[in-house]
Amino acid sequence: MPRVEGQQGRRPKAKGQKLKAKSHEPKAKSPELRAQSRGKGSAGKRLVSLKSKKARAARVLSVMEQLYPQAATELAHTNPFELLIATVLSAQATDASVNKATPALFKRFPDAFALAQARPEEVEPYIKTIGLYRSKAKNLVMLARKLVEEHGAEVPMDKAKLRALPGVGWKTATVVLGAAFGVPGIAVDTHLTRLARRLGLSEQKDPEKIGADLERLFPKEKWVFVHHALILFGRYRCTARKPQCEGCPLWAECLSKGAW
Repeated sequence: MPRVEGQQGRRPKAKGQKLKAKSHEPKAKSPELRAQSRGKGSAGKRLVSLKSKKARAARVLSVMEQLYPQAATELAHTNPFELLIATVLSAQATDASVNKATPALFKRFPDAFALAQARPEEVEPYIKTIGLYRSKAKNLVMLARKLVEEHGAEVPMDKAKLRALPGVGWKTATVVLGAAFGVPGIAVDTHLTRLARRLGLSEQKDPEKIGADLERLFPKEKWVFVHHALILFGRYRCTARKPQCEGCPLWAECLSKGAW
């Protein structure tokens, strides 16, 4: 048979011969995802029931109660107003940096009335060591004015009303309600997001959804404690890059053990 133009040297596929599949380099997985992959069943779904998650959560709670029986926020404050201001400032900043700035800030602006009368430019020098200080200064002044105008200069004990304040989102409102008024709730920050996945308590990425998962697993009367205790554990023990795995009291519950 004469060679057809454009088929230079192309051999017909032998009967039964299969084409080679293109090889693709697998994407690198985080330690948490690698650990979770090892825990998948043959059907490709994680064989973790709500009952088993609650059992794991109970063991986690027991360890937290032993490690941090008096767990509480590390943001320095003496009243709900100061806690609200400090929590707003802590967004994308460390508690330590906030605690360095707030003593002078609260001395100059001790309550909502004083802060409401200020201009953002007057607040900025007191918080300039904290990230996003210009936008935070504007939010603090507007927040204080709204407290004075709508709430008699008092911090409201209602999540919807708190979230309506400038600079206050779901996490800040949940933190303030729990720490200042004892209202049950599990606020989720970067530490809780990391621990929830490492301990197999939630696979969600959205903080509110993670919080909802955690609230289903822990007793309601322990929600505020769980929030503070897990933050302390994530901040000082189960850190993002170099967790202290050796001798970890949650080693048996961790899905990421051996990944570092």
